[in-house]
This record gives sequence, structure tokens and C-alpha cells, in this order.
Amino acid sequence: MKKLSMLGLSVPVLSIALAGIFPAQVKAERLVIQGSTTVFPITVATAEAFMRDNPGADISVRGGGSGGGVRALVEGGRIVAQSSRPMRHKEKMTMQAAGRNPVEHTIGLDGMAIIVHPNNLVTGLTMKQVRDIYAGRITDWKDVGGTPGRIVIVSRDIGSGTFGSFVDIVMKKEAIHPGAIFQASSGAVVEAVSGSPHAIGYVGMGFLDERTKAVDVDGISPTVENVVSGIYPISRPLFFYTDGEPRGLAKQYIDFVFSPRGQEIVAEQGFVPVK
Repeated sequence: MKKLSMLGLSVPVLSIALAGIFPAQVKAERLVIQGSTTVFPITVATAEAFMRDNPGADISVRGGGSGGGVRALVEGGRIVAQSSRPMRHKEKMTMQAAGRNPVEHTIGLDGMAIIVHPNNLVTGLTMKQVRDIYAGRITDWKDVGGTPGRIVIVSRDIGSGTFGSFVDIVMKKEAIHPGAIFQASSGAVVEAVSGSPHAIGYVGMGFLDERTKAVDVDGISPTVENVVSGIYPISRPLFFYTDGEPRGLAKQYIDFVFSPRGQEIVAEQGFVPVK
């Protein structure tokens, strides 16, 4: 089985199909899961584990952003949408107008980390400072306790659930400065920030590694414990969405994600289990 690197991919794709030994009375099915690049590593890891136990399953996991996954579901795609933001009211109304029923499954929790280059002297920012940086009101690191240098703003693209959550929670609906560098995946944000000493970005905590440094926000670090306790200020749930209650392979797979082993995998990927 090929191991894929997610970092830097704008539309990560994993497709695995293994010869079936499902019970003879059960017809092998194909399941497509599509959407958030934040949820993507959870889905890949749980799909791989599920298919090791159920080799008749054929699960294809695709990225492309929360907006793309939800849009495919809204438009009638026979998929499971993975999303790092809640489905919008308009999206739900469109589905319901078509006689379909969006069902939400919260599979994990995430703390969105504010990241900088490891050599950046800044170790903490207030929520207001983060908002002012992304709005373009603070433009130099010296104004927040860092070494003088123009701040390079790195953001997720507007179709991303991470972008939507950041705008809702941090920006309070205020626009991100148009001079920001918009990236199509969380991995690309990590690459951009790690390659620029003056950059700042935001990613799900599952994307944290030694190439960047997560700063405290309002004095709180983005850790599992702080997300669970609710004190980290930039936290959010992670979702699967289905058209109606899941059936067949979709139900078996989602049940696995909620099982002790599935939730253990959520934790292994750097996110917070819900069970």
C-alpha cells in the first residue's frame, strides 16, 4: 500500500481497493469521502485501519476543502462529506428542498493553532493582535514584541472550512487583508510559514510539527488538554455529513470511527477524540 504525503497537496487523494472477503451474502461496496484537508488525515488513517479489517471494502478519500465536500453532498453526490466547519443554513435548506436530509456526525475536536517560523521570537499573541494582523492593522513584528520585519500573512483559501472557522472565531466576520497569501491546504500553510522567517499562519493542531512554532493565544497553548477543557479560544468540532442516516458501508465505517479504536486513531493524528 502506498504511503501518501499530504503536505503541500492542494487536492490530496487516497484511493484503496482490496480484494473482498466480506461474507458471501454482503455485496462489496464503494464509499467516497470528500472534503476538508484538516479532517483528511483522520479519514485516511481510519479508512486504512477499517479496510485492513474489512478487505472487501473500497474507500476513496479525497481532499479539496470543506466547501467542496459539502457542495458535492448538497448537489446529490453519493458521498460522505468531511468538514472542519458546520454546514451552513443555506446548504441545509438546499438539500432539504431537494428532498434530502443532511445528518451531522461530530467525529473529533480541533484547536486551530497560530503558527510562526521557529526562529520568530514571539511566543504569544492576544486574540485581538491576531485579528489585527490578519486585518492588516498590525504589519510589523516589532509591534507585537518580535524582531522588526514586515509580517507575511498566510491564510487558507476561502473555500476551506478552516478559513471559515478562523473568520468566524478570530476575525468576527471581518475580512482578511487582501495582501494575504492564500493556500489550498493546511500542509501548504505549514510549508509557507516554515519557509519564511516573517510569516504567520493558522492550521489544525494535527498539522503541528518541528517546522513551525505554535504561539499561545491569550496565554493559552493549543494542546489536547486545553481543547478538551474548553479554555483554548480557537477550538472547533470536526464533522462528517451524510444524506440521511448512514447505511451499508458508510454506516460500518462511521461506526468504526466512533469505536474506541477509531477514536484512538483520531488522537494519534493529533486531534481530540469525542468519545
